Amino acid sequence: MTTPATIPTATPRTVLVTGTSSGIGLATAVTAARAGWHVIATMRDTAKAGALLAAADEAGVSVDLRALDVTDPASVTACLAGLDRLDALVNNAGAGHVGTLEQESVDDVRAVMEVNFFGVLNVTKAVLPLLRQSKGRVLTVTSVGGVVGQPFNEAYCAAKFAVEGFMESLAPVAATAGVSVSVVEPGAVASEFVSNVGLPADALEQAGPYAPALSAYLERTSGAFASAQTSQDVAERMVDLLDAERPAFRLLTSDAARAFAGVKLADLDGSAVQNLTGGWVR
Repeated sequence: MTTPATIPTATPRTVLVTGTSSGIGLATAVTAARAGWHVIATMRDTAKAGALLAAADEAGVSVDLRALDVTDPASVTACLAGLDRLDALVNNAGAGHVGTLEQESVDDVRAVMEVNFFGVLNVTKAVLPLLRQSKGRVLTVTSVGGVVGQPFNEAYCAAKFAVEGFMESLAPVAATAGVSVSVVEPGAVASEFVSNVGLPADALEQAGPYAPALSAYLERTSGAFASAQTSQDVAERMVDLLDAERPAFRLLTSDAARAFAGVKLADLDGSAVQNLTGGWVR
């Protein structure tokens, strides 16, 4: 009797997703695993992996959980140790921030840039040699805040603008080495991100001359998030982009995001954006 030949199975593609303890990162990790990707799911503190692991278990998939602090190059190196193939990177880790320049320190702004901009650069730089080998792709979650500057989001939008400019400039260079680069721009998303912006309970009392403007901004923003897109909806669009034969550079994840960013993208003299966002604080 002869033994039937074993038909080799395709090796799953591998994607590394940052910031997977909650929100878009968690949903993207699980959705990608369901789509057949081998997912390296990372977060700064793996003690906070309970929600991710529960979601993966419920979906009938597993993820490769690793610690990663995107602001620490040594942590990036340790996370990638032993990894000899990578097909995609999803830069999702980030932190919100609400404040205005007169009332915060430049060090506060630097801290926002460190996680939202330099953290993206740390991880992307480290994995580019692997992505060149696989002809892979980089997806970076920015925000419509990377297109339209928004009141009391000065530091956050500055970081996201920086990421957008960096990736838009990197994309044609990376393409010459076979690596595609995309940015993903959600609008309001129902996740823990908003609760992590660090705004103190007495923010209005401390806002001084900016209190009326901050009050108007917070009222408008709470309404926007009441009808926010879900993290799962964003994740499904992210995985579509991961699987796309020719991924676009920019993905706006909802009609609301497209309409909002479209104001800026068609605003040649800047007046439309100023008229739009000025109404948020008056």
